[in-house]
Amino acid sequence: MDLLHKLFYFVIAIGVLVSFHEFGHFWVARKMGVKVLRFSVGFGKVLWTYQKNPEATEYVLSAIPLGGYVKMVDEREGAVSAIDLPFAFNRKSVLARTAIVAAGPIFNLLLAVFLFWSVLVIGETGIKPIIGNLSEGSLAYQAGFSEGDEIVSVNDKVTPTWTEAMSLIITSAMDGNSTIQVVVKNFDEQQSNKILSIPEGDVKNAEALYNNLGFKPWSPKLKPIIGKVLPDSAALTAGLQKGDLIISADGQLISDWKQWVDWVKARPDLEINLLIEREGVQLPLKITPKSVQVEQKTEGKIGAGVEVPEELLKAVKVTYTLGPLEAIPVAFETTGYYSFSTFKMMAKMLIGKSSVENLSGPISIAQYAGDSADMGIAAFMKFMALVSVSLGVLNLLPVPVLDGGHLLFFAIEAIKGSPLSDKIQTFFQQVGMVLLLALMSLAMFLDVQRLFH
Repeated sequence: MDLLHKLFYFVIAIGVLVSFHEFGHFWVARKMGVKVLRFSVGFGKVLWTYQKNPEATEYVLSAIPLGGYVKMVDEREGAVSAIDLPFAFNRKSVLARTAIVAAGPIFNLLLAVFLFWSVLVIGETGIKPIIGNLSEGSLAYQAGFSEGDEIVSVNDKVTPTWTEAMSLIITSAMDGNSTIQVVVKNFDEQQSNKILSIPEGDVKNAEALYNNLGFKPWSPKLKPIIGKVLPDSAALTAGLQKGDLIISADGQLISDWKQWVDWVKARPDLEINLLIEREGVQLPLKITPKSVQVEQKTEGKIGAGVEVPEELLKAVKVTYTLGPLEAIPVAFETTGYYSFSTFKMMAKMLIGKSSVENLSGPISIAQYAGDSADMGIAAFMKFMALVSVSLGVLNLLPVPVLDGGHLLFFAIEAIKGSPLSDKIQTFFQQVGMVLLLALMSLAMFLDVQRLFH
């Protein structure tokens, strides 16, 4: 069920983003006087088709929603009737063809603006960016951060939630900023500036960078009370129920939830003798944590969550909203920020200054889609906005086969006064296809590697 859940939201996200991209090509092509023969979302077996009349555009929905295309009248792709020649793509001016090709990625970026704007107006709920315990060797500790500090802004950008704060810090570091300015406030509401210094060797991989930074969300001591039990878990098998209080494990008194978690992690596949309290009655139970791989080491896991008091949830939760007009410039700024960051990341990967492990393929994207959907509509829309930015920037790269490759050919045509020969264009398109397939294969390989680790 979890797989189907992730797949469902992945299909929705990619379907919407691809449709909007192709609609950009379609809409501008029609405005430029080009006849569109087919507007297709997806590849493979045709599931649905509609055509008002033989001369109208055919609308198609196909089985594999990982792409799409707009088929226009074009003499390079087959014979064109004399009546359709004025509406052929290849007979339009360089400026008109440029507008049609650029429309796809531009529509993706505009969609991102709309989605970011929607999230700002709806409101984004998360936990406050309050810093927890820091290890002495971490970059955050060296920069003078303290437990209880709440991050107010990163490089002058407001950070209302933990996710937003960490995202901006990681992105800034991956962009090549050796110093990051962070404003924090303590429990007395007094603000101070902290400067994070990022060593150059720490920025190739986002996960490694996050570990080196050492930031952890603030976590108060919680009683070891079971808040939820997951299906098909060791906790369910052992008979643990919501509301159970862990009193002791193997005779050792358990005083808080973190102590219980550490106890479980250290005992994969080992039976634990529990003493719990349920509705005022003490009961003995036996539980055997399942063995899981976490960062190349084996840990125990029982599949249960802690009960968090409602008043504590209210204290650490925050909802950040802006008015409809106030959100417009922020949405454009956010889209521009992530667009520039994505482009810089791709450039750094190309020259070896950033790890290719930062690539995400369809498996990772599907996992993010499902996880963000679980967090609510705002989180899912923000996920879609970020993917839409990536699609827009990726398609603008000057790689043959991609929209950016066609734009490069048009630029050369405008400069030299005539298009490149079909032979040269075909050669570079074949090279581009090989590069694109290699990139997709690498992303898939990394996805499978993450899945098994």
